[in-house]
Amino acid sequence: MGSRELLEKADRYLVGGTLGAMVLPPEVAMVFSHGKGTKLYDVDGKEYIDFLLGSGPLILGHCHPAVADAVAKQMQKGSTFYNLNEPAIELAERVVEAVPCGEKIRFVLSGTDAVLYSMRMARAFTGRDKIMKFEGGWHGLSDYALHSSKPPQPSDYPNSIPDGAGIPKSITPDVLVSPFNDIEKAEEIIENHKNELAAVVVEPLQRCIRPKPGFFKALREITAAHGIVFIFDEVVTGFRLAWGGGQERYGVVPDLAAYGKTISGGYPVAAICGRADVMDTASPHRDASDPKKTLVTGTFNGYPIAAVAGLATLSELEKPGTYGRLYEMGDRIINEIEAMGKAYSIPLKVGGEGPVLQVLFTEENEIKNYESMLHADKAKAHTFGIEMIRRGFFISPFEKMYLSVIHSDEDIDKLLEAARAVLKEKIAGM
Repeated sequence: MGSRELLEKADRYLVGGTLGAMVLPPEVAMVFSHGKGTKLYDVDGKEYIDFLLGSGPLILGHCHPAVADAVAKQMQKGSTFYNLNEPAIELAERVVEAVPCGEKIRFVLSGTDAVLYSMRMARAFTGRDKIMKFEGGWHGLSDYALHSSKPPQPSDYPNSIPDGAGIPKSITPDVLVSPFNDIEKAEEIIENHKNELAAVVVEPLQRCIRPKPGFFKALREITAAHGIVFIFDEVVTGFRLAWGGGQERYGVVPDLAAYGKTISGGYPVAAICGRADVMDTASPHRDASDPKKTLVTGTFNGYPIAAVAGLATLSELEKPGTYGRLYEMGDRIINEIEAMGKAYSIPLKVGGEGPVLQVLFTEENEIKNYESMLHADKAKAHTFGIEMIRRGFFISPFEKMYLSVIHSDEDIDKLLEAARAVLKEKIAGM
């Protein structure tokens, strides 16, 4: 069955004709059949070089032999036991030993779960209800997280805005929001609500926005001073920006960190990792009447197939030269695409760093917060993304590009060649 027939069937049976929020226009919509290495293939046989990588988990590319072999062997032993198993214990050890804040860990299934439960632990540990996040930060799809992630205009700080329907109105007052990279405003909000704040949660690399020097250090100091749990959402950055993730890259150790994507090997697994005393709120040994006891459990938490995939992935990422190669590729893309913008008089910046990048069409000199991104030209970004897909590069028209450890110089050459053509032929005249 070809793409056209399958897309028609998807429209009949799937909500919105898609699996989530990503919807491509009909002229480039496709249905994938398989992937191998850095390549994806649709059911019509067209090849794409993949720079989305399942939205990040496939940092080793598709069907990496180490991951495929580990999963195949585990499948012969069993898929899940709802109990301790050797791969889960070994993965726990690897993550805790690598993570700067790591003392204890609890596995969950998704990044949404990891952040949701980390906020729950913080509320239980502190006895406070409010959470502070940063405008434009993405922390999954829980009711607490879905506030001021993509507001249509800058927020009335510290008041947050629900990101969609179905979020209880009672939750919104407990979610405070501050502009990223503005330590003065963040400190003001924290001081005003220090006795109500359970946690401050932040992405070390907020979407594609780098932190200013000293920003996280100041947050760490003020949260520690007031007994507020400091949470790094490392779902994207963990084991990607460095072996020790954003904590290593930016030199700050939080209380808790949420992980996903790279520890999964392409299978559903995520984790909360951090201070033992905060993590202990989820211990089943706590009495049911204990006011600090939380429930953090699930049918597939730590199931062995995902655990062996994660272990295989971390073993590959730990090899010498891995992170140097990721930054080498990322720096080349940033430098060359920004040079193309200057050559064709197109105002643009490439946000992010290393293996996480995003092309933004903006006249801003610096991408420092959500407002900077809000003013970027979305029509040009959409055109750029669609034209790149048309030319055989699978990327999101509005979101980040991801690099894998197996992207080749030839893959990057082709990406940059296509980007040059799109900028020159399609964007320069818009």
